[in-house]
Amino acid sequence: MAGNEGMEHLIPLVNKLQDAFTQLGVSLSLDLPQIAVIGGQSAGKSSVLENFVGRDFLPRGSGIVTRRPLVLQLVNSNVEYGEFLHCKGKKFTDFEAIRKEIEDETDRITGANKGISPVPINLRVYSPHVLNLTLIDLPGMTRVPVGDQPADIEHQIRDMILSFIRKENCLILAVTAANQDVATSDALKLAKEVDPEGMRTIGVITKLDLMDEGTDARDILENKTLPLRRGYVGVVNRSQRDIEGRKDIKAALDAERKFFLSHPSYRHMAEKMGTPYLQRVLNQQLTNHIRDTLPALREKLQRQLLSMEKEVEEYKSFRPDDPSRKTKAMMQMIQQLQTDFEQNIEGSGSAAVNTNELSGGARINRLFHERFPFEIVKMEFDEKELRKEIAFAIRNIHGIRVGLFTPDMAFEAIVKRQIARLKEPSLKCVDLVVSELGNVLRKCTEKMGRFPALREETERIINTHIREREQKTKEQLILLVNVELAYMNTNHEDFIGFTNAQQKAESTAGKRTIGNQVIRKGWMCIHNLGIMKGGSRDYWFVLTSESLSWYKDEEERDKKYMLHLDGLKIKDIDPGFMSRRHMFALFNPDQRNVYKDYKQLELSCEGQEEVDSWKASFLRAGVYPDRSSGSVNGDGESESSGQSIDPQLERQVETIRNLVDSYMKIVTKTFRDLVPKIIMHLTINSAKDFIYSDLLPSLYASCDQATLMEESLEEAKKRDEMLRMYCACKDALKIIGDVSMTTSYQPVPPPVKDDWLKASTPESPRPSSPGPRRNLSIRAPPPPPVASRPAPVIPSRPDAGTNRALPAAPPRPVSSGNLPPPLVPSRGSGGNLPSIPPRTSQAGPEPILDAFGMPLHK
Repeated sequence: MAGNEGMEHLIPLVNKLQDAFTQLGVSLSLDLPQIAVIGGQSAGKSSVLENFVGRDFLPRGSGIVTRRPLVLQLVNSNVEYGEFLHCKGKKFTDFEAIRKEIEDETDRITGANKGISPVPINLRVYSPHVLNLTLIDLPGMTRVPVGDQPADIEHQIRDMILSFIRKENCLILAVTAANQDVATSDALKLAKEVDPEGMRTIGVITKLDLMDEGTDARDILENKTLPLRRGYVGVVNRSQRDIEGRKDIKAALDAERKFFLSHPSYRHMAEKMGTPYLQRVLNQQLTNHIRDTLPALREKLQRQLLSMEKEVEEYKSFRPDDPSRKTKAMMQMIQQLQTDFEQNIEGSGSAAVNTNELSGGARINRLFHERFPFEIVKMEFDEKELRKEIAFAIRNIHGIRVGLFTPDMAFEAIVKRQIARLKEPSLKCVDLVVSELGNVLRKCTEKMGRFPALREETERIINTHIREREQKTKEQLILLVNVELAYMNTNHEDFIGFTNAQQKAESTAGKRTIGNQVIRKGWMCIHNLGIMKGGSRDYWFVLTSESLSWYKDEEERDKKYMLHLDGLKIKDIDPGFMSRRHMFALFNPDQRNVYKDYKQLELSCEGQEEVDSWKASFLRAGVYPDRSSGSVNGDGESESSGQSIDPQLERQVETIRNLVDSYMKIVTKTFRDLVPKIIMHLTINSAKDFIYSDLLPSLYASCDQATLMEESLEEAKKRDEMLRMYCACKDALKIIGDVSMTTSYQPVPPPVKDDWLKASTPESPRPSSPGPRRNLSIRAPPPPPVASRPAPVIPSRPDAGTNRALPAAPPRPVSSGNLPPPLVPSRGSGGNLPSIPPRTSQAGPEPILDAFGMPLHK
């Protein structure tokens, strides 16, 4: 294989980068540019592409040969073969078979009569001699349809080419045959459309060996006439006869080299001509692209390296079998556990504070001051039930006698029942706090994940201690309840007393009012609005002691409804299978409508805690949970009402009710103060003290250090992986530095005056002298001077009679403000014929001719 030497030099460089990034598990996004060749039919596009690959595998011939786009993906591999997308799984090791398959696939879609198709043929070539590149061979541009080609063949091919070369990641090789006018090159015009700055376009002049004898394209190749930003490269491809004669690419490259060295017009720039030089130019573009990509890759690696520094420093000095290291690591983790546990409970202003949700001490504080009071309020008696129980107690204490005075025994009986009910919320508060301590402990021991045995044993020992303290705390709270039950301190300074209770009963006539004060505000969703209104909608609710109102928003301007709370109850309802919201409802036990035509008002909140908080607020407003209220007395009479027709009994009930209410306020206040203190002292503070003083001895007493500090397989794997990635990251940075040092960067050439591509350049007239091939761009008469472009140079041409070369006409001067006229080195004319003087403009401007030599009128 002749190969592409410049590309083969790039291959190990890219492979080293690829290997380094593969070790890191990071994809190497070099994204090398595509290379597309565009030009007219039979301009030599496929030959340029073959020379770049170094393989002879594309269809050849006269006329239009490439009739479908060929997207050629080169993949660096240890073995050499080809694969077609339409023949998945079939490997072509013979490149002649690849050529045959391209021809057959082209004919299958387009037919055998010169038809074209925009459907690309995708070929992937695996070879150790190529980089991961995409090369695109496109059909040649034409104007006149032949065979089965459609009438709009020109526009179809143009759109097909533009779809590929519009991509910013595509280098454009604008191929023009030397025996046609470069100034009218459709390839250069298309390239100018998509690449106006000329950053991606390289001009390629082919068929230099087929120019008329004595003519050359020297001025164009020197970028003096019709200049491009990246200039032109001349190449000499194999002829059809060479291909049919099986002339390989290496021999063709040698013949091309000999041509440029021996030609008098090109020998001085032979080093910048030919396929090898074009390969070097393209390889330099690839190198430039790689170097342009490296800064971003370097920054990415440096960030990754910095993120690993802290862990790697810890891993570097770690020795799994070193007892001293194990002892030190164990002590450090226990000390860290002590610090983390205390900070989680007591709070911390560190940067690691949780900003997403409540945790640790904040949740326990919420349990103490929100959840526990709510549980106390939730267990309050229904008002009717409480009055009925007081009436029964009074009547049972009087027995057969008619009581003239209010019995204090009824007060004591009712209060003891109320105090006994405080045991349940108190013990539930302990359970919730212990559960939260378990969450804190699991979070704090996450840093022991490297040593699962140590973490498991630590959690077991601490949880065992917390469970022991939990039991003692519950015993203490039960003792608190029993102490309250043991003695009713009716001389308490906050107790209302019998006299005040009786006076309050007579003054209020049994009615309790707390004023229409606002209890709570917030958002809730109403669900039974009806299908016509969307089924559910969020409103801003305002709860007072007498009513529930809702508004459109929190500005409270547009009031939607106000619902009176008299006689309403609250109950939980099923939200449904698909709903994630938590729902409850307000309803009337008498089956009366609550809201418009609805028997109940269905409300919901986002979370269960918010629902519980609203329920507690409704309890404060006198809306109690639903309970069965119908009961039967001893005589078989229904006692659905807690009221009595006896006025004296009613006053006694109200007096006892006031006494119970006053005394229970004292007791609940005591419980709300003492229960958190008891839990804090006996459970939380005890757990902290245990972790500080007794945890380490308990660990050493439970098992030996070697067992506790046995590293998990996952952690060992993680440590090795971290160290490997750290070293690979450093190696990749070193390789990037070496690449920057060992590769050269060629800056983009400065812009040139290429506005000759913007104007419609006239076609050349027909040559007057016969000949099989004419260089039309050279033999055309020079156009009149135009302020916006320089005139092309006319090289020497042979005389029709003597067959001697005539000297070229000197370049025409350009008006001020434009590019200076190109310098043309003098060269021999091959005879003594006089030079042809330049034309003057006295006879008026020359007519502009079209492609067929006819004058065009402006």
